Amino acid sequence: MDDFLKEFVPKIYRRKQAHLHETDYCKYDNQLLTLFTSLLYFAGLLSTFGASYVTRNKGRRASILVGAVSFFLGGAINTGIQHLLMHLEIWMTLLQWCTCLQC
Repeated sequence: MDDFLKEFVPKIYRRKQAHLHETDYCKYDNQLLTLFTSLLYFAGLLSTFGASYVTRNKGRRASILVGAVSFFLGGAINTGIQHLLMHLEIWMTLLQWCTCLQC
């Protein structure tokens, strides 16, 4: 949890580290974090409707296969985006370097 807080909500992480004597109920008092958590629950609720439809019409095996494919597809998309961003950063660095050479 600390790594997530450092990366996405550093304000809460600093407050959590500063107030070590708080209870767990008021430690994460942030509207943005609450919205993010609520959206995760809502996405899970919506996905159950699709999963129940696939399971009812095609069976459990198809439902598990669809879940596995979507999991691996999400991982591939995430990896692809990270590599794309890395290549774009390298490209921009080279472009700036070449521009400086021509000056």
